[in-house]
Amino acid sequence: MQSTPAFKVGNFDKGTADHTVSRQWLARPADQRFLSLGDLRDAVDARRAVSSERKVMTKGLEFIAPETPQTIEQTHDLQIGLPGGSVLNPSHWSFGQLCGLAKAPAAHYRELPSQIVADALAYRMRYAREIDDVKLYEAGGDLLAATGPDYGRIFDGEVVAAVMQVAGNGTGEERWKVPGLLDWATMTYDPEAPVTAQTTTLFASDRDVFMFLVDDRNPIEVGKLPSGEPDLMFRGFYVTNSEVGSGALKLATFYLRASCCNRILWGVEGFEELSIRHSKFAPSRFIEQARPALASYANGSVEKLIEGVNKAKAAKVAADDDEALTFLAGRGLSRKLAAQVMETAEREEQRPARTVWDFAQGLTAVARTIPNTDARLEIENEARKLLDKVAA
Repeated sequence: MQSTPAFKVGNFDKGTADHTVSRQWLARPADQRFLSLGDLRDAVDARRAVSSERKVMTKGLEFIAPETPQTIEQTHDLQIGLPGGSVLNPSHWSFGQLCGLAKAPAAHYRELPSQIVADALAYRMRYAREIDDVKLYEAGGDLLAATGPDYGRIFDGEVVAAVMQVAGNGTGEERWKVPGLLDWATMTYDPEAPVTAQTTTLFASDRDVFMFLVDDRNPIEVGKLPSGEPDLMFRGFYVTNSEVGSGALKLATFYLRASCCNRILWGVEGFEELSIRHSKFAPSRFIEQARPALASYANGSVEKLIEGVNKAKAAKVAADDDEALTFLAGRGLSRKLAAQVMETAEREEQRPARTVWDFAQGLTAVARTIPNTDARLEIENEARKLLDKVAA
């Protein structure tokens, strides 16, 4: 296995701090953490092997509760009766989906005795739902998901398999791997930090999968740190999916400067996301769009990024402060905001703002100080437009 020395990193005030992976890392219990893509694939494939789906008539569903409950627990027992006499036990998730299909408030129904809920759901399914069929996804007598009949299920195992095609086991045998760790004391990033239950970024539950991988042995130099050392970035991506309908399939690609021990991503730039809802044609869209997009990004060259940075640094658009203000005003910025961008850019780049690169750095730095999400995104998008235009 390769061994790569730690890299000096910094400039985290450039780009953004992304907490998506950190939220996953914080929320996952031990049984949802995996040390390799192979282990994760085996877990989701084992679930699929005992699962099946079927369509049933909405009016054919029966909601069954104990007629004469003897304990408090039995006032919360509910089963779903199917045509032919079989029954299923709904999970917390699938019960919520059933309530959604019946246009009923799941949170309220969870507080009621199941005897009342059974009658209410039967009535709502019969008279409030206009669509004739329901698609059920079940395993071992448990109802995993209840969706509309046109729900296009993209299986978690298929998504993991697509990631494995570009990353192998995700543990370092290939270039794409679970990320290393940032040492805040020395401001160095170690790509060879071991994968443990505490450091992994490979997660799966009975509801979803989430995988975050980086190419952190092959840094890309995009500028200089204040010390004069190279400003390094790494390519990264994450993929998430839910075969039971709790979220869309998402593929996000980006560049980052480091990932720390609680898996906040620092200095993120160039974020792009592909999202595929589980609609009727979702499985074919996964094959036609997401898998090729992942392979293209994973196997692609970093020359485009480097070329874009160099073009932006070379693209001089102002000779003095007056021309700089005029340029920013032409981008729709107020005079006050334009002055703030110029001041911030000069502080960031240690020189007066004159190039597209300077203005983009100033815009993104100002955006980080804005608490309103919509206003912040508007300024970040303006910075991206500047870079995209000069790189085209």
